[in-house]
Amino acid sequence: MLRVGIVGLGFMGWIHWLVYKRVPGIEVVAICEQDPVRRSGDWRTIRGNFGPPGELVDLKKIRVYDSVDRLLGDGELDLVDICLPPSLHCEAVLKSLDAGIHVFCEKPLALNVTDCEIMVARAKQVSRRLWVGHVLPFFPEYSFARQAVQSGEYGRILGGTFKRVISDPTWLKDFYDPQRIGGPLVDLHVHDAHYIRLLFGMPKRALSRGRTRNGVVSYCNSILEFADPTMAVSCISGVIDQQGRPFNHGFEIHLERATLQFEFASFKDRTESMPLKILTDQGDVVRPSLFAGDDIAGFVAEIEEVNRCMIADRDSEILCGELARDAIQISQMQADAVLHKP
Repeated sequence: MLRVGIVGLGFMGWIHWLVYKRVPGIEVVAICEQDPVRRSGDWRTIRGNFGPPGELVDLKKIRVYDSVDRLLGDGELDLVDICLPPSLHCEAVLKSLDAGIHVFCEKPLALNVTDCEIMVARAKQVSRRLWVGHVLPFFPEYSFARQAVQSGEYGRILGGTFKRVISDPTWLKDFYDPQRIGGPLVDLHVHDAHYIRLLFGMPKRALSRGRTRNGVVSYCNSILEFADPTMAVSCISGVIDQQGRPFNHGFEIHLERATLQFEFASFKDRTESMPLKILTDQGDVVRPSLFAGDDIAGFVAEIEEVNRCMIADRDSEILCGELARDAIQISQMQADAVLHKP
C-alpha cells in the first residue's frame, strides 16, 4: 500500500482526498493544513466550480500536521501531494524531494519557468520522481483525441483551436495576484498549454491580444507559431464577468483525414454539450461512445497513472515536470505578447 500525505486542503486538496478513496493500493495517511478548523475535519467551506462541496470528514485515523516540515518528518510517507497556492509550490516541492519523498504537485508547477526548472533539476539530482497534476489529458474526450493523434489513424496533425473560459472566480481572493496565483493564463489556460505541448511540441512564438486586470492577463486570443509554418494552432482562454456560465471548454483538432470536435459548457440553469465527433474524409460523422463517469473521473485516471509510475519507479510522459515547465513557458509567451513585452 502506497502512503500519501496531502499538503493543503483547499478545493484541489479536497478533490484529491476524494480520488484517493477510489484508487486501490494507495491511501492518504497524513494531511498538512494551517487552518485549525480544517485540521479538525470541518471542510464544509471548501468550494469550486465542479464536483461535490466540502463536508465533515473523519480524521481519527489520519495523522494531522500544521506545517510541511512536520509532515515531512512523519517517516512513513511514499508520496507528498502538494495542493498549496502556486506561489508556495517550489519551496514545498524542494523540501519534499530533499526529504527523500516522491512528489505529486498540483498544476501549475510554479508561477515562472525558473522555479519550474529548479524543481525539475532537483528531482533528478536527488533521484526522486516529480509528477505534476495536469489532468486534462485524462478527460475522456481529450484522452481519445490524443490517442487518435498518436496512432496516426487519421494521418498527420495539421492544427487546431482550443477554448477554456470561466466566469470570474469571486471566491478566490488572490486569483489575479501575479505573485500568488497568477491569473487565468497561469491557473486556467495552463491546462490547454500543456495539452497543446503534448500534441504539437513547443511553439516558437505567440501572437496574442487580450484584456488585463491587476497587471495579469484576464482574457486573450492567441495564435501559436511552430517550426512548421503550415501548423495552424489557436486558443482562447480567460474570464468573463457574467456568472451565468461558470465554465466552458472544447476543441477542434484538424488531422489529414479527420476533424475532431468537442465542446462543453455549464450554465447556471443546466449543462450543454456538443459531444465528441469525428468528421471523416468520407463525409461521415462518427460519434464515439466514451465512458464519462462523474466530475472527478478524470482525476481518478490521473492518480491511477501516478500510482502506476510509483510502482514502476518511472516518470510519466503526460505528468512529467518538463512538460509542466513548458506549459508555463507557453502561458508566459502569451502574457508577454498581450502586455507587449519583448
